[in-house]
Amino acid sequence: MILVLWDIDRTLLYVGDTDRTVYRETFREVVGRDPERLPQRGTGVTMPLAVRELLAANEVPHDQIDRLAGQIVARLPERLEGHREELHTSGRVMPGAMEALAAVHGAEDLIPTVVTGNLRASAEIKLDSFSMLRYVDISVGGFASDDSHRPALVGIAQRRSEAAYGSAFGRENTVIIGDSLEDVRTGREGRAKVIAVASGTTSAAQLHEAGADKVVGDLTDVGRLLSEIRALGRRGVC
Repeated sequence: MILVLWDIDRTLLYVGDTDRTVYRETFREVVGRDPERLPQRGTGVTMPLAVRELLAANEVPHDQIDRLAGQIVARLPERLEGHREELHTSGRVMPGAMEALAAVHGAEDLIPTVVTGNLRASAEIKLDSFSMLRYVDISVGGFASDDSHRPALVGIAQRRSEAAYGSAFGRENTVIIGDSLEDVRTGREGRAKVIAVASGTTSAAQLHEAGADKVVGDLTDVGRLLSEIRALGRRGVC
């Protein structure tokens, strides 16, 4: 079996400015003023780390960052839930993503789940809003609510999948599909192969240079994607 770990933002879907609106509103609620700077777009950094960067960039005293970051992170999913309609009006499914998800889900030798910088609750809201949740086993994924260090999420997903499916998973039969340099780093440090999709803010050349095992322009060639997954994880197929 091959474990397929989908990234979410800018790989499967794009939520426009909704995430930034959620950061802005939650910062205002907790800190009591509007932020002047927001997290950089498309980096793939986990939400807890993005929140800490948000606080530091807006000159919140260092000795208050831990406490305030915890409060903001705890409120992010509920705040996102209140913007479901905006997810549809300003967001979109990435080209080929729905077909690719369905194809991976339907393959008997592939186990699809997610490894994402989103909190689990936020990931579920996004995937459910675009009717994608049915195509992944969310119960065995790795989320920022598990660990703020993204490479650690690969091992978490592997262990959960081993317990659920009775197969051992390591670098030889785990494939990440993501769009950012952070996705590539997650695979290299977390023991997974990486198919990088040049659909976000990072170019194909940059993804190649960072060490992605394969780079594709988008997810529209489903047959090629399945072939690349199986080629990278062929030692894990049983």
